[in-house]
Amino acid sequence: MTGESQSNQELARNLLAAGGTASLGTLTTDAAPFVSYVVTAPAIDGSPLMLLSRLAQHTKNLDRDPRASLLFVREAAPGDETLTASRLTLAGRCTREIDPSAKQRYLDRHPDSTRYAEFSDFSLYRFEIQAGHLVAGFGRIVGLTREDLLLP
Repeated sequence: MTGESQSNQELARNLLAAGGTASLGTLTTDAAPFVSYVVTAPAIDGSPLMLLSRLAQHTKNLDRDPRASLLFVREAAPGDETLTASRLTLAGRCTREIDPSAKQRYLDRHPDSTRYAEFSDFSLYRFEIQAGHLVAGFGRIVGLTREDLLLP
């Protein structure tokens, strides 16, 4: 299905299911935004999972204040304008995920992560989606609920 023929809900869920890289926004001690680059994989319900080091500034921010945002971008097709890229911004909270099957799901998606996944400073985090904002090209901008984004 192309982006044009997909519903907004389907497009957003596909962006989540693709996982891969995203921009993670957290809050510093003085409540300033701090954005960093992360790698995600979808949990069974579609929630983004991230393997984060407690040495990273974003993890220190999350451990103090779990409110966060994630931005996923699907690049525009060759020859299309850059602003036609599909973008999904999520608002929510990041919490540590202790389910071993979730960690295995992440490692299955990103096998190179096994090199450091067992280091003592790394933990798996789940992004608990509260809401989403999808921009799928000019004039296709919608707010999405948690229920729109997660799999039943």
